Amino acid sequence: MAKLFNTNLNTKFGATLNMASNSLLPKPRLALLALVVSTVLGCATVGPDYQRPAELNTSMAMPEVGSAMALPDNATLWWQKFQDAELNRLIQIALEQNQQLAKAEANVARAYAVFADSNDNLWPKAALDSSYQATRTPAEVAGAANSQDGNALYNRQSQLRGTLSWDLDLTGKLKRASEAANARAESAVFAWQDAQIGIIAQVAQSYGDYRGAELRLAVAKQNLANMQQTEKLILARRDAGMASDLELARIKAQLYQLEASLPQFETAKSRAFTTLAALLGLSPQQLQLQQTAAGTPALPELKQPQAIAVAKDLLRHRPDIAQTERQLAASTADIGVATADLYPNVSVSGFLGFISAPGLTLGSDQRAWSVAPSLSWQGADWTSVQARIKAAKASEQMALADFRQQVLNALRDMQFSLESYNLSRRQQLIQQQQVAATSTAVALSKARFDAGNADFLELLDAERELLAARDEQARLSQQNFQLLVALYRSFAGGIDLT
Repeated sequence: MAKLFNTNLNTKFGATLNMASNSLLPKPRLALLALVVSTVLGCATVGPDYQRPAELNTSMAMPEVGSAMALPDNATLWWQKFQDAELNRLIQIALEQNQQLAKAEANVARAYAVFADSNDNLWPKAALDSSYQATRTPAEVAGAANSQDGNALYNRQSQLRGTLSWDLDLTGKLKRASEAANARAESAVFAWQDAQIGIIAQVAQSYGDYRGAELRLAVAKQNLANMQQTEKLILARRDAGMASDLELARIKAQLYQLEASLPQFETAKSRAFTTLAALLGLSPQQLQLQQTAAGTPALPELKQPQAIAVAKDLLRHRPDIAQTERQLAASTADIGVATADLYPNVSVSGFLGFISAPGLTLGSDQRAWSVAPSLSWQGADWTSVQARIKAAKASEQMALADFRQQVLNALRDMQFSLESYNLSRRQQLIQQQQVAATSTAVALSKARFDAGNADFLELLDAERELLAARDEQARLSQQNFQLLVALYRSFAGGIDLT
């Protein structure tokens, strides 16, 4: 039966002191040394305990990991307020097939695997192994005394054992490492959640770009048809001697100008379509968009759009804030990991099994065991340890600065998106009145022109203003929708209409 007790003391110069059962340090003193270390260090966890920043005075619940939707309850399905079936369908496809979301979800799985591995270090490690060795030694090497009839000497040996190793986490180094890994895993979850919110907003905005381009194209074609009717009227009046070639040339020039604007709307429509396909994880050939419920181009809109009031606890719904806060928590735990190197580390390893030689028999006579406690301390490398602690503290300050800047950026985005939408909505309402007034002016100018009480230039100017007003109305509708999506994005869906 083999018995072995080892204690290793590693110094800055790489020296190692091994003490066996028959060494200068007897077993009672070795046990006493371990008892003293345990008593001095206790079970304290070194390093600062994490405190949530004062800027984040509300709790942010962790989303459920592994679900297809990791969005907070108040942020889910905000896009359904537009009651656009096609928009709902596209967002659902994006949540299932977008490759950025697939990457973010895989990152969550990786982060939790790292945490599981780190958390497992707190417990003893066990393993089973077996081995078999056969050797042949030539007679000339083995010697005549050990050989049989001058033949080679054969030796066979087998082992079967279970090994056990355990780092006694007396300073809480492994606990702090586990805390850091857990915080980083939670940060990955919030990053996944923020990616989902971002993809939803991008799909909604690209869909708005497509419908907006479609709407502006339809308005331009309608204006073109109206202008062509005016051209026919001028042509008939010229043939009757009531209009000149100059008037006809001017109406044709306006027609060509309007017709030249059509390709830019087609280009914007194509760009939005291909962007949508990429967001949905599809090729442009695979994406099929349905017509609107009314059958005519229209942008999604709230049924009763009103001004939006500021919600309470603005930061509570922002996963990017929670993500940086978890990174700060991980950096704080890293300080404890670095600080633990100021103190000795105690670990125990050993094995229990059978060693059989020269035969293959495994029984009570072949039992063997070994116990090897060890003590290591990096105190001799004091300068390096202190440098790592300073680096960890500096990293924590960087993480804190990132968190505070993220909070400021979030408040800026919320305030700006709120004001931008309210101003855009007011602009849209005023512009609607302009379209109505311009339409009335065109009708009156046409009546005056038909009655011979107004010249052609008056009618042409009135129609030009109406064309511009209708296009501006379509543009503002698109802008209003985009700003509303940006508003929901900046509040992560956590905002309600008043």
